[in-house]
Amino acid sequence: MLSLPTSYDQVAILAIVIGFFALLAWGRFRYDLLAFATLIITVVLGLVPATEAFMGFGHPATITVALVLILSRALAESGAIDPLTRAISPLTGHTSTHVAGLAGSGALLSGFMNNVGALGLLMPVALQSALKAKRPGSLLLMPLSFGCILGGLVTLIGTPPNIIVASIRADVLGESFQMFDYTPVGGAVALVGLVFLAVVGWRLVPARQNGSAEQLFDLGDYVTEIQVVEGSKAVDGTITELAELTKDVDAEVVGLLRQGRRLPRLQRREVLQIGDLLLIEAAASEIEKFVKATGFKLAEDRGKAEELLRSGEGEILEAAVPPDCPVVGRSLGQLRLSARHNLVAIGLARQGKPYHGRLRDLRLQAGDILLLHGERDHLAEGLKALGLLPLAERGLSYGLRDGAWWIVGCFAAAIAIASTGVLPAAVTFGGAIAVLVFGGRLPLRQVYAAIDWPVIVLLGALIPVGSALQTTGATDTIVDGIQWMTQGWPAAAVLTLILVVTMTVSDVLNNAATAVIMAPISLILADRMAVNPDAFLMAVAVGASCAFLTPIGHQNNALILGPGGYRFGDYWRLGLPLEILVVGVAVPMILLVWPL
Repeated sequence: MLSLPTSYDQVAILAIVIGFFALLAWGRFRYDLLAFATLIITVVLGLVPATEAFMGFGHPATITVALVLILSRALAESGAIDPLTRAISPLTGHTSTHVAGLAGSGALLSGFMNNVGALGLLMPVALQSALKAKRPGSLLLMPLSFGCILGGLVTLIGTPPNIIVASIRADVLGESFQMFDYTPVGGAVALVGLVFLAVVGWRLVPARQNGSAEQLFDLGDYVTEIQVVEGSKAVDGTITELAELTKDVDAEVVGLLRQGRRLPRLQRREVLQIGDLLLIEAAASEIEKFVKATGFKLAEDRGKAEELLRSGEGEILEAAVPPDCPVVGRSLGQLRLSARHNLVAIGLARQGKPYHGRLRDLRLQAGDILLLHGERDHLAEGLKALGLLPLAERGLSYGLRDGAWWIVGCFAAAIAIASTGVLPAAVTFGGAIAVLVFGGRLPLRQVYAAIDWPVIVLLGALIPVGSALQTTGATDTIVDGIQWMTQGWPAAAVLTLILVVTMTVSDVLNNAATAVIMAPISLILADRMAVNPDAFLMAVAVGASCAFLTPIGHQNNALILGPGGYRFGDYWRLGLPLEILVVGVAVPMILLVWPL
């Protein structure tokens, strides 16, 4: 018989969690803000004791995720993995080998570092190699993203859900999963998935015109703001006269702003005035020519950027806005790129198309592509400070840094010690970071900058909420409902259901949040059925990480949305058969390695 919540506490916590997931799916608010607000509400209502409100921030899962992020960033910036990216070049002759090289490299890196970090390292390589091979970049980016996600299944530190599941196991059963306990199941799923991506998967990806390699490096036409200044050649001239002055430049005036207002209709006989802002649509190289031909200047320009553009000494570079980047939700005017970073935002593309409004007032979104101009050093420093990812390898590679092998050695030693189970992963990784910092190999400012704070806030806030689900008995109520629905089912069928449900939830919600909620449910369900709880925990770990149907299910999918020129509905074409394949491989492997 189906049981319903029997107390105020159960009704309240379930309502709060359902509301949290609904708002999370809506996407209007950041998930870290929602998680923290959820925590505060549960404390105010007495569902979480005030003395335990922030215990999640000291939880081993939260600490381990933060430490892995630090070591991942250090490894990425050391240049030690550059040889792996260079090894992809000989594989670009055929699309299948090209995809195999990229996705396989991404999977290998993701087994030991952050998924998004691995994708960020390989995305410029993918675009550069696509350009040389004259192949649409959209055919490569989605398989690369999915390959990085699959690689995270292989080890304890490959993805946050694995760390969360292991920590919950330690809390309930007294012992955590070890470093390579995930490898038999996760490795099999990743291997079969990579073969599928290389042989069949890329053929299911739409070859978007906006995702062609040429446009990804020179993203078609940007809409750029150019200011009419005193002394320029076209002052007091008409738009028609301006067109004659710039007849050798492939640029088109598409709008005119005067005193902060855009003229409703662009008249070719309109006389230009000092202070006017022209909106021109042009490729990056043509913007330079337009400025030189007219004597106008880039709007919002400061410092040396204008001189660099006129002299040709600066560089122009496209950079993608990753999820959870500090600039997401902020306008370009608020960022003050010129004053703070000596950079100029020349244009912006969203979902592969140029933005036609005022750049200054636009709030940035994950997947946006900024066209930036500045000196090489300023570009490198600015991208790091802003958390942006370059879309092309234009001299911004740091190469093999001094002490790189110290970083690799400390990382490898930490993994080796953690895999023995002698010390917890949080302790070994913390020790490795301490050695690198005190040894002068890892700057302290980089330690704090490397942490993905929204993920840390999410975990720290949701762990107490997850505990409240159990202490109020709400988790038992959910399990009662699952047992009622699956009455008479064999245990293997219930295991499959848990995997599918977890995967489906993760497609629309944050994977870490999914693991926090689903892992305790799976443990109680396994206990009620008197079967091996590890099998059900493995199903949750695989399901929480395998989010392939939407661009919002995983940070990697959001990151490639703009550069690939993808649409929301493009993901399921490759993602749905891949998820079916994951279920088909994961369930038998779980039953083999972790028998019920």
